[in-house]
Amino acid sequence: MTEEPKPAEATLRDDPATADLAAKVTEAWSDFTAALGKALGELPAGARLDVTVDQAALEGGAPIYEVSAANSPAGQLVAHAVGNTMLPDAYRLPRKAIGEMVALGWTPPGAAGDHDERYSLTLSQDQAARLGGVLTRTLRDVYGAPHPAFLLYTVDSEAVPTEPGAAPATPPAVPSLGAARLIATEDDTAGLPSQAELSVLPLPDQVATVLAALLKTTPESLPVDNDGDFGIRSGSAMVFVRVRQDPPLVDVFSPVLTEVTPTQPLFARLSELTARLPIGRLYCANNTVWASVPVIGRNFQATHLMLAVQVMTGLADELDDRLHGEFGGKRFFVEADRAAADATADAEGEGDGHPGMYL
Repeated sequence: MTEEPKPAEATLRDDPATADLAAKVTEAWSDFTAALGKALGELPAGARLDVTVDQAALEGGAPIYEVSAANSPAGQLVAHAVGNTMLPDAYRLPRKAIGEMVALGWTPPGAAGDHDERYSLTLSQDQAARLGGVLTRTLRDVYGAPHPAFLLYTVDSEAVPTEPGAAPATPPAVPSLGAARLIATEDDTAGLPSQAELSVLPLPDQVATVLAALLKTTPESLPVDNDGDFGIRSGSAMVFVRVRQDPPLVDVFSPVLTEVTPTQPLFARLSELTARLPIGRLYCANNTVWASVPVIGRNFQATHLMLAVQVMTGLADELDDRLHGEFGGKRFFVEADRAAADATADAEGEGDGHPGMYL
């Protein structure tokens, strides 16, 4: 009996060139919002959850934009977000962004009669889902985080004092917040198992174990979208890892440039760059320039995947800048593209700027 050919649709879904990038980002934010709301609803008294935009990954600087939410002894969720007096001049929120903060429900710094320099918002814990939505929109729309993978978070069980004479706060379980990354301590770092230990696992589990070791997290905490792709941020680029079963293959790929116009000079440039790469290839499909490094899944070797991820994260973050300068288009995540659009809007009298990054 001959095996029936696979439907063309199934083959296309396996091709990175058909990935809906905007849908991936929207889904990642949706997952983050739901997980954040759940975590806030389960935050024990005396605990605080801090979420910071990883500015170091975006621009090479220290983290600046941060939101936090603490469960007070009174059973209320008390949230804060940094204000302009806490920010360097170049990162201060323009009038439009300040208006967005107020529209989201934040009380401006000092308006509550205290001397706190942060925005504040207090809700009951049964409104945790609502607060999760406010914090997400603040991080994404006001502070400009392009994707949850650019967020760092931590949970502090001693951040809020309990009532006098009360028992110390119970150390909270550390939640998983979608693609956001827990700030790991040395004890949290996952070690890479031996090849013998990996070989008894199914290929998807082998890949998850290796990626968790690279990202210093656990396999269960890795962000996975509806396509089954793991997402890794690298500077202004996004790298995905997809496991295929037939044939066994691990594809490490990145959309290094979107909304680019296919031209003969572009194809020639990609061919030239591919010829110079030690591994992998560059190609253009659906107005997107892709970089891809395949790893053989049969007799899977952890070192091969680690090399592919290291090559791709460095390659994608470098190539998106180089190719953008030559052929235009848009980098997957970068503030410069948004800043250019804002500058054009300012020149035309259509806006007053925004600190956020561009998708």
